Amino acid sequence: MDLKQLLLKDAMIMDLKATTKEEAIEEMVDKYYQVGVINDKDLYKSDILKREAQTSTGIGDGIAMPHARDKAVQRATVLFAKSDKGIDYKSLDGQPAYLFFMIAAPDGADNLHLQALAALSSLLINPELVANLKKATTADEVQNLFDKAMKEKEAKDKADEEKEKAKEAEIEANAAKTSKDEKPYVVAVTACPTGIAHTYMAEAALKEQAEKMGVDIKVETNGSEGVKHKLTANEIDRAAGVIIAADKKVDMPRFDGKHLVNRPVSDGINKAEELINLAVDQKAPVFHSEGGAAEEEESTEKKSLWSKIYADLMNGISNMLPFVVGGGILMAISFLLENSVGSHSQWFLFFNNVGNYAFSFLIPVLAAYIAVSIGDRPALLPGFVGGYMASQASASVISSKSPAGFIGGLLAGFIAGWTVVYLKKALKNLPKSLDGLKPILLYPVLSLLIVGAIMYFAVDPVFAVVNHAITSFLETMGTGNAVVLGALLGGMMSIDMGGPFNKAAYTFAIGTFTATQDGALMAAVMVGGMIPPLAIAIATTFWKNKFTEQERQAGLSNYVLGISFITEGAIPFAAGDPLHVIVSSVIGSAIGGGLTQLWHVNVPAPHGGIFVTPLANKPLMYLLAVIIGSIISGVIYGIWKPAKKKD
Repeated sequence: MDLKQLLLKDAMIMDLKATTKEEAIEEMVDKYYQVGVINDKDLYKSDILKREAQTSTGIGDGIAMPHARDKAVQRATVLFAKSDKGIDYKSLDGQPAYLFFMIAAPDGADNLHLQALAALSSLLINPELVANLKKATTADEVQNLFDKAMKEKEAKDKADEEKEKAKEAEIEANAAKTSKDEKPYVVAVTACPTGIAHTYMAEAALKEQAEKMGVDIKVETNGSEGVKHKLTANEIDRAAGVIIAADKKVDMPRFDGKHLVNRPVSDGINKAEELINLAVDQKAPVFHSEGGAAEEEESTEKKSLWSKIYADLMNGISNMLPFVVGGGILMAISFLLENSVGSHSQWFLFFNNVGNYAFSFLIPVLAAYIAVSIGDRPALLPGFVGGYMASQASASVISSKSPAGFIGGLLAGFIAGWTVVYLKKALKNLPKSLDGLKPILLYPVLSLLIVGAIMYFAVDPVFAVVNHAITSFLETMGTGNAVVLGALLGGMMSIDMGGPFNKAAYTFAIGTFTATQDGALMAAVMVGGMIPPLAIAIATTFWKNKFTEQERQAGLSNYVLGISFITEGAIPFAAGDPLHVIVSSVIGSAIGGGLTQLWHVNVPAPHGGIFVTPLANKPLMYLLAVIIGSIISGVIYGIWKPAKKKD
């Protein structure tokens, strides 16, 4: 695809009026909507802000590249905008941003679109192009500059490809040639969560810097198109060192025994020289895949124990959620059908059975992917089986009517992951001739034996009793206890709005739902999660003088996010004013969650916000709990928030 088709002249803003990051995003999103690139401003802007919440897309050197890929985008486009005065975009280098490239990719963007976006991203490493763009005054001039830069890059890439082939042929022909006669050689992998921009900018920066330093380099990209320029075993073997510039998981075991530097993808863009020096001089620690997560010495920034546990837990929950949502919604539909066509109808049986089949995988999948996060692929088997044992009442040395449940599944995941980690350590000194047996025989058999024994003789017997006690308490507790529990869970949904407290409350409700088929606590957490963004929307609507124009616009989008059970819509406001936002949200969410239990509201669906209202046993009471909690939070926040300071 020609870059001119991406860089629409009609979508360019040659004189950005914004003075803040929020205003800049709003102005660019508005422009996209005006020219018909997006059909839903709120959805697209929400995804842009979610990406910014991960890490700023202000990559430094005066450039910002906000981007999102969602169904609001009608065609792949890059909006170019320029600010002569510069805007504090919270860039990685702390400097103002002058050039903005807002990338919009459709949900089903084809490879041509992604290749063009990748090419555009890599061009921005060229300092001459950046300098000329800052001077440009017309849209035609911007298009011509990119057209010229693209042609030059294509010619250079072709020459580099031919040079690489010649180099490989030379190496094969002179296999006995000593390494001191060759250029230093390193390999790298770049990857970012969205795989649209930073992946390819890091690739370009590393290549350009390596050429300046007289270093040969091959860069593998893990972008939206998948893996490109995949490193071969021979290339890894002859490299002096390995550079990983990535913000997501990449295939690591292949680098066992190599000096490896592991940094965020932004360092690949901004600190290419430093990374290459570490790899060439072999100053980076040696990576040992046999040690698993415990021996990944290459990370220069040690994570805290809690951060590691939380990351492992989130890996399990994120992989489990599709089963929760898909199975839960189908089961909820079956309950509606039961009331209208009866429990013997084939339609009821179909929806109910398929939903139950999906739910039967919840605990095994949760445990499996917690284990994989800790011990990598060899931990999948023991994690999955350990999770399955936790879901079965009979998988224990004792006779129990209750399985170990979610608690047992969580433990199974961590036990399986760390069992594999320590097995790798214990077996790393075996003869090299047995390396091939480790993944196909030793790890599966030994890990399954160890994890199975721990689950059968220790975890399942203990937590089957605990789970049975919790289930019995929930089934027999009075209204007063239920209200307190509903208020607690609702309030937890608002403490960190998607963080550990939020996920703990949601997971507890899911566990109760799977154990008892009672959606009472699902109602409490759903109401608690909807209230923070709705409270923000109410406050920005009725106390306009206390908010900026940008905040008022963002507040409107929170109406949609709130009713959709997307608590994260309140995060930008909580980040800027945590005391007033979080306290007011927790109060309203606790009240809303408590009301659902006082009125015995039951929602047999794990997600959906107000859109699953028809599935509730008391739809009006469910909506009323949301409205009351939202109004209370919104009024507290609106009154309590200090008035906006005048310039």
